[in-house]
Amino acid sequence: MKPSILLTNDDGVSSIGLWAAYDALRPIADVTVVAPATQQSAVGRSISIFEPLRATQVVINGESAWAVAGKPTDAVIIGLYSLKLNPTVVVSGINIGENLSTESIMTSGTVGAALEASNQGTKGIAFSLQVEDQGDKFDDPRTHGQSFAEAKKVVRDVVSRVLASGFPPGADVINVNIPSNVTGGYEVTHLAGKLFHTGVEKRLDPRGRPYFWINGPLVEDAGEGTDVHAVRKGNVSITPITLDCTAYGTQDAIRKVFLP
Repeated sequence: MKPSILLTNDDGVSSIGLWAAYDALRPIADVTVVAPATQQSAVGRSISIFEPLRATQVVINGESAWAVAGKPTDAVIIGLYSLKLNPTVVVSGINIGENLSTESIMTSGTVGAALEASNQGTKGIAFSLQVEDQGDKFDDPRTHGQSFAEAKKVVRDVVSRVLASGFPPGADVINVNIPSNVTGGYEVTHLAGKLFHTGVEKRLDPRGRPYFWINGPLVEDAGEGTDVHAVRKGNVSITPITLDCTAYGTQDAIRKVFLP
């Protein structure tokens, strides 16, 4: 029997990146798509607890899928607990745009879905593809012009290796970032601190009232060994992530403050 995969994303069920991952994984696994019905980028691990959810079976590219009117985490929970899929692993992506650094994984819906899966007992792998122009993230994900050919090879190879060897002990999620032009190999990395130089642009509406855009250019590079640096030099970044955010190294100092 083939292993089973729940495939989700945050760009929406119609995203070309999602179906590129489906094409890559279908030869090696039984793949069920359960994804947000609409674009849900940057929602992190937010979850719908104040409103009901609808899950509709749809046909895209001739294949059956479930479109969930909610967040990526909602799609994972619906797949696990309502559709009762019991997958071997949850795969999230391929996201249009990189998800690098602590800054990005805390807000990424792509990584959020993988984290939610692991939190619910099924390990998750998140895949993201670097874009040449950051504006591409905001285009229609159904018709993105970038080639996914190299990314599909990476998705199949990474998932095949994990299925064969098992999930690495101590890791809850594997975060994979693929350069737009792969010139190197795999690099096991740690998270950089930031991906963007955060800024806010103030504008005025036609009535003279202010509104704001959160913006900022990409960080040019980061230190050796980071995910940002790996992708910048053309390597596929593979970062193990844990759900446990405890700062163990500070516990003794904290005890001195609160338990004198």
